[in-house]
Amino acid sequence: MLLTPSPHLARCISFAASRHLSPCPAALVAPRSPPFLQFHRSLRVRSIATPTESTVGFEEMAAGTQRKYYMLGGKGGVGKTSCAASLAVKFANNGHPTLVVSTDPAHSLSDSFAQDLTGGTLVPVDGPDSPLFALEINPEKAREEFRSASQKSGGTGVKDFMDSMGLGMLVEQLGELKLGELLDTPPPGLDEAIAISKVMQFVEAQEYSMFSRIVFDTAPTGHTLRLLSLPDFLDASIGKILKLRKKLTSATSAIKSVFGQEETQQDASDKLEQLRERMVKVRELFRDTESTEFIIVTIPTVMAINESSRLHASLKKENVPVKRLIVNQVLPPSASDCKFCAMKRKDQTRALDMIQNDPELRDLKLVQAPLVDVEIRGVPALRFLGEMVWK
Repeated sequence: MLLTPSPHLARCISFAASRHLSPCPAALVAPRSPPFLQFHRSLRVRSIATPTESTVGFEEMAAGTQRKYYMLGGKGGVGKTSCAASLAVKFANNGHPTLVVSTDPAHSLSDSFAQDLTGGTLVPVDGPDSPLFALEINPEKAREEFRSASQKSGGTGVKDFMDSMGLGMLVEQLGELKLGELLDTPPPGLDEAIAISKVMQFVEAQEYSMFSRIVFDTAPTGHTLRLLSLPDFLDASIGKILKLRKKLTSATSAIKSVFGQEETQQDASDKLEQLRERMVKVRELFRDTESTEFIIVTIPTVMAINESSRLHASLKKENVPVKRLIVNQVLPPSASDCKFCAMKRKDQTRALDMIQNDPELRDLKLVQAPLVDVEIRGVPALRFLGEMVWK
């Protein structure tokens, strides 16, 4: 009897053929080749199909034209960028104008798309059927933006300005505000918070209203967890600064007029207020169950599963909606294993069993993404990965 391959398998085989890929049994244990050689490395046909029949429910994710945000996060090195980029390509190929953004200070989105995305501006990605744009936020520029928002146009900090008016003693007495630390040494996670708020400025503008899907490639777990609590911290801290300024306004207005600083200080206050409002929007964006979903990406190791469990517990505490768990780099089925592969598969099976018994993870929609022996780089490879993962 003649067997006809499924459309999905046929697409994957077509991709492999277009890359001139041939079987390579030792690919999983062979040392990593240089990038230009990896591009032509072989992909075993048996690693094309996903290890399980689980589906991520992509039809639900792609349904409707209302704008939706997807944030992918997890432990470092689990493949968040590849999953985020492949999801963006999948959305674009399903008719959604899409924007994918990296807020990870250690960017790899440029490598994933094989395009230079480091300019801090939207870059069109060639290949997908619908418009796809990508953006890497420069964390240093974001940090500098915060400093400039908390300083007057002449470059002197708020504390120095108040010193010039003879009010430095008052600032020192209000040490619990930690004014200097906030202005001169931004807290951890601030660069990513401002990055997301900057992206929100983009997407709220009329010229960017075309995007119906926004995909965020976030920083590793610890950074993301700090980010979740940051809007509350900034809301309180900046609120105290603004309240202090209001109390001092009437008492120092005459002095400000003499020094000619009233307008610039008001401008600084306005910037701080705008920053605070944007941070509140970031917090609301994370918690909006109607438009936002956080997708946890992990790999089948005990350490990664444990960290993913803690991440979901923290996200749940912050009321961040999580529905899906992507387990990446799962060994595909094999008729014969080498000793290394057999041991690796045994460890992965133990880790996958942990998910089923973990109270934080067992109720999430689980999707296993196979380990492939070709580097996922460029739109064709990302489309190939997306066909396996986002089903």
